[in-house]
Amino acid sequence: MKLSETEKTAFEIPIAEIAIAAEGELFGNPEIIIRNIAGIKEASEGDLTFLSNPKYISLLESCKASAVIVGKNVEHRNLTLIKTQNPYLGFAKVMKAFFVTPREILGISKEAVIEGETSLGNELSIYPHTFIGRGTRVGDRTTFYPGVYVGRNCSIGSDVILYPNTTIMNDVTIGDRVIIHAGAVIGSDGFGFATDNRIHHKIPQLGSVVIQDDVEIGAGTTIDRATLGNTIIGKGTKIDNLVQIGHNVSIGEGSIIVAQVGISGSVTIGNYVTLGGKVGIVGHIHIEDGVTATAKAGITKSIPKGETVAGFPAKKFRHWLKQMAFLDRGPEFMDLLKELKKRIETIESLLSKRGPENG
Repeated sequence: MKLSETEKTAFEIPIAEIAIAAEGELFGNPEIIIRNIAGIKEASEGDLTFLSNPKYISLLESCKASAVIVGKNVEHRNLTLIKTQNPYLGFAKVMKAFFVTPREILGISKEAVIEGETSLGNELSIYPHTFIGRGTRVGDRTTFYPGVYVGRNCSIGSDVILYPNTTIMNDVTIGDRVIIHAGAVIGSDGFGFATDNRIHHKIPQLGSVVIQDDVEIGAGTTIDRATLGNTIIGKGTKIDNLVQIGHNVSIGEGSIIVAQVGISGSVTIGNYVTLGGKVGIVGHIHIEDGVTATAKAGITKSIPKGETVAGFPAKKFRHWLKQMAFLDRGPEFMDLLKELKKRIETIESLLSKRGPENG
C-alpha cells in the first residue's frame, strides 16, 4: 500500500532519523530524504519500504525505493538499507513515529447525549451522536467517534479509542489504551437457554465483560457478557474482525484471535495463544498457554500447553499433515486396490477351474 497525496505527511524526513526510529543500523547513502512509505513492489524514489520475509528477497533487485528496512543478514550493493532484528516491527515504529496523524483534542460535542452522574476525564474527543449512560466513568484522552453507545455503569480507561457505531453495553469494564473498531458489540447477552417441552426459556445474563489494558478488537466482533461473573479478555490480546466470543470465556494475555473465529461459552484460553482464521471451539474446554491452531481447525477437546493443532476434529499438526498426505494419494491407492482386486479375481478363477482334485 502506498499513501495517497492526501494521506501522506507534508514534510521530509532524513534517513538518519528513520534509522533511529526503526532502532536499526544505516548502510548506504546517509543523505537520503524520505517523503513517503510504500509496499516493496510499488515504492519509488523518495519512498521507504521494508522486507521481512527472506523468501521475497529477490524483490530487492527490482525495488525502486530510496531505502529499505531489512533483517540483519540482508546485503545489497545498490540500495540503502536499515538493518534491524525485526524489520516488520521496525517499519511499524517508523510509521507510528512519522506517518500517523497526531490525535486531535475535540472536546465534547453538543450533539452528544450524556446522562447525569457520569465522570469524564480530561482531553476527551466525544463526537456527535455519542451516548454515554449514567454512572459511567471515562478516563483521560479517550476518543468516542460518532454513533458510539456506552451503557450505564461502565468503566472506560484512558487513551481508549471507540470507532463509529461501537456498542458497549451496561456494566462493561475497559482498560487503558484499548482500541475497538467500528460496529463491535461488547457485553451483549450470552446465548443461554433452558429447553423444556420444546420451548427455549431465556437464562438471564447477569454477568459482564472485562477488557484489560492494550487490547485491540476488530470491526464487527461480538463479545458476550457472562451469565454470572465476567467474560475476560486479557492484557495485550489482539482480536481481528468478525470474531464471536461467547459468555464466560476467559482469554489470557498476548493472544492473537484471527477473523471469523467462534469461541463457545465457558472456554478458557491461556496466554500467547494463536487461533487462525475460522477456528471453531466447543464450549467448556481449556486451551493452554502457547497453543497454535491453524485456520479452520475445529477444536473439540482441551489442548495442552505449546501444542500446534490443525484439522477437524483438531489433532496434532504433524499427524494432520500425514493424514492430508494420505488423502492426497487417495486416487493412487484406489487404482492400486482395483488392480489388486483384478489379480485376486484372476487367481480365484484359476483356482476354481483346477477344482479340489487338483489342489
